[in-house]
Amino acid sequence: MRLIIDAIFLAAYLILGIPVLLVLYLIGKVEKWSYASDLIALRLVQWAFKVMIWIAGTKAIVIGEENVPKDQPVLYIPNHKSSFDILLLYSRVPGLTGFVSKDSMGKFYLLRDWMKKLHCLFLNRENPREGLKTILQGIENIKNGISMCIFPEGTRNKTDEMMAFKEGSLKMAEKTGCLIIPVALTNTAEIFENHMPWIRPCKVVIEYGTPIDPKTLSREEQKHLGALCRDRIQEMLEKNKSLIN
Repeated sequence: MRLIIDAIFLAAYLILGIPVLLVLYLIGKVEKWSYASDLIALRLVQWAFKVMIWIAGTKAIVIGEENVPKDQPVLYIPNHKSSFDILLLYSRVPGLTGFVSKDSMGKFYLLRDWMKKLHCLFLNRENPREGLKTILQGIENIKNGISMCIFPEGTRNKTDEMMAFKEGSLKMAEKTGCLIIPVALTNTAEIFENHMPWIRPCKVVIEYGTPIDPKTLSREEQKHLGALCRDRIQEMLEKNKSLIN
């Protein structure tokens, strides 16, 4: 039942939001109103995601949110276990943030248009040249003050162990010097993936780790930045297991 209600709500939001999205696109074409237009779109989507999380009956314990700076763009790198990870993360970002999504998401009309408005990017994992273009666009976004979020495992993980992080996913931080925010998402698969097709109420933990500044790392640490970030997230996941019981 929760899945059906969530699906109906999302469909209603996308359809009823068509005129709103059109107005936001038109306003955004005026340079001095562009930022305000993007921020309104962000707050509307955050509201919708919070409603969907509430419908799902998900209770989130949030740790370390003070580690996220509000005056500069960052690169979020979370582990990825559930389709609800995006809702949980995006509903809490303090400012403009684009997500790097798989390119198949670009095939869904309306959803795709909202994502583009929010500076989300579509990554073609089969075509290295197109993938590089996506990362370069993410670098430009960060230079323009827009935070980015990428799942460095490359896809949703269906196992108990985190997969190796793809080093290329961290290029946006390496090339811009922005802070990296490791994010540990605990128990999110219990919302939906562990018992599809049902959504069930559960408790999850979102922990924002201490920011990692690529500029302050040793050459050896920079060489293995993906492994360093993965270890930080793994530590948080292990620590937070006891909070969901």
